[in-house]
Amino acid sequence: MTNATPAPNKKHRFWTMERKQSAAGWCFLAPAAIMICVFSFYPMFRALLTSFKRGLPTALQYSDPLWRNYQRLLSDKVFIQSVQNTFTYLIVQVPIMLILAIIFASLLNNKDLKFRGLFRTCIFLPCATGLVAYSMIFRTLFTYDGMINALLMNIGILSEPINWLNDPFYAKVVIILGLVWRWTGYNMVFYLSGMQSIEYSIYEAARIDGANQYQQLMKITIPLLKPIILVTGIMSINGTLQLFDESVNLTRGGPANMTITMSHYIYNVMFTKNPNFGYAAAMSFVILIMVAVLSAIQMKVGDKR
Repeated sequence: MTNATPAPNKKHRFWTMERKQSAAGWCFLAPAAIMICVFSFYPMFRALLTSFKRGLPTALQYSDPLWRNYQRLLSDKVFIQSVQNTFTYLIVQVPIMLILAIIFASLLNNKDLKFRGLFRTCIFLPCATGLVAYSMIFRTLFTYDGMINALLMNIGILSEPINWLNDPFYAKVVIILGLVWRWTGYNMVFYLSGMQSIEYSIYEAARIDGANQYQQLMKITIPLLKPIILVTGIMSINGTLQLFDESVNLTRGGPANMTITMSHYIYNVMFTKNPNFGYAAAMSFVILIMVAVLSAIQMKVGDKR
């Protein structure tokens, strides 16, 4: 006589522990995923459709040909100037900011440094300042009769005041200085947190072997911080390509659109003078493509796996 084993319950076989955990995970993810689709991806899709349209905001119609708005970008001198200005800020400001952030983080990571907390707070505080507030302060400092001109003349660097905000070159310098001042401390916090996860014994061993501060920074700190440097680089590039507040509040895009950024120009096209939603949407997607391409290049160069 043989003992017959009962057939397994198919219902219980399907709902294994692994499937239950997976289902629970999707239940937790579903609300966030739905909100991202509704508030991010759907508006992006609608903006893409809008970029192929023209006419009044209340009576948009598809262009003929569909790519007319994108074709117009190639002959728009203000848009081309805004792209040049934005990439000038990107090429000059981002490297300076990230290098200063690494240097400050390396100096403030020294456990023997006194008042480390105070120095860290002072460098990070500009990041906590409101965008409009700090722009107004910089605009006041760099006026023709402002504190900066007075200081530089008193110490003998200048013989006459500089018209900072009405000169194309110096207006760009003011924007770059403002960006470096505000965002260096923000990136420093990322590097400082990464450095604190590095064993201090590594630095002690390097000092015993005769490595100076510069060699420790180049041979130990930076190689171990590569993933964080990659992330901060991508965030800085994305933020600079979408730069808006400094152009609006510091220089108003002037003189003669010589400091206007792409986001500032999109705002002008969409909300001031003669609103053109279709053309503004086309410019927005150009920024999206630039961000995606530059981020992909950074990922390709920075990720060695």
